[in-house]
Amino acid sequence: MRPETGEARAVQVAALATSEFGKQESENRRFEQIIGNSPALQSVLEQVELVGPTDSTVLILGETGTGKELIARAIHKVSSRFGRPFIKLNCAAIPLGLLESELFGHEKGAFTGAITQRVGRFEAANGGTLFLDEVGDIPLELQAKLLRVLQEQEFERLGSTQTRGADVRVVAATNQNLAVLTAEKQFRMDLYYRLNVFPIALPPLRQRVQDIPMLATHFVEKYGARMSKRISRISDDGMETLMRHPWPGNIRELQNFIERAVILTNGDELHIPPLRCRVMTPAEPVTLHDAERDHIIKALEESNWVVGGKYGAAARLGLARSTLISKMQKRGLRVTRLGVDSQSDSGPERTG
Repeated sequence: MRPETGEARAVQVAALATSEFGKQESENRRFEQIIGNSPALQSVLEQVELVGPTDSTVLILGETGTGKELIARAIHKVSSRFGRPFIKLNCAAIPLGLLESELFGHEKGAFTGAITQRVGRFEAANGGTLFLDEVGDIPLELQAKLLRVLQEQEFERLGSTQTRGADVRVVAATNQNLAVLTAEKQFRMDLYYRLNVFPIALPPLRQRVQDIPMLATHFVEKYGARMSKRISRISDDGMETLMRHPWPGNIRELQNFIERAVILTNGDELHIPPLRCRVMTPAEPVTLHDAERDHIIKALEESNWVVGGKYGAAARLGLARSTLISKMQKRGLRVTRLGVDSQSDSGPERTG
């Protein structure tokens, strides 16, 4: 009998992924879009089940693109607060001067431009859950006020002396190492301990390789339906390519890649475009400092040396502009008024 062809194996892989996805979705229907049945992911969901019914503060730790908001929503869904507000705030996406107002609200005339009264996120989330994404980007001067809300469950709007209660469950998330930021005096130690009541570490996609067929199948179905394309399979070689790639951008990177692949596909088999992946050889030692520096430079090159904005290097790296500038300074990369240029590591760290 003729050996099984690659196409036949691909059909089996896709069918298995689809059936396993359906099985896992049925078992974890309460967790909405969380896809996978790897031990690493199941361990996370078990922690969600444990902490969800409590009112304890949760700190979700994980690289960019690992699905921190989905886990936060899952925690809210299994809590007694489900059915009440789930309010989210990306602390890295709000200009520093407006973040306090976003969190706590303000009264009319509290500052220049405050022409009306505004309700903050804590007030909007009363009775429910407030998800603070990228909490490591909250400036030091604002961290003390956040600590007070967590400890005393009360706050004041900007420009007001009236104390308001805050019946809010806080779930925070970050892709930064808060312990290191604390040691470097960039994050308050007392706030770190207050947020770190129940930490949940999300595994990167490279530690969930067995989930990739299910995730890829799900995204192919999603974008195929959106683009009115009937893509029924992923080739054996294509699936192997997806499973061997390290996915530094994690699930978000895989999702965006599959969307691009669906756009490029004509026919019923997914076309896998080339994946850029730098392979380190044993003869090429590299430090974490150098690896991060190279990664930042690569993002700057791809964004035409633009740091901020929708298509800038910070957005490509999933970082706040201020965070990227700080990382650049620490790695000897100087920001000038017209753009960015690199300095030697022995030179001074400065901004223009």
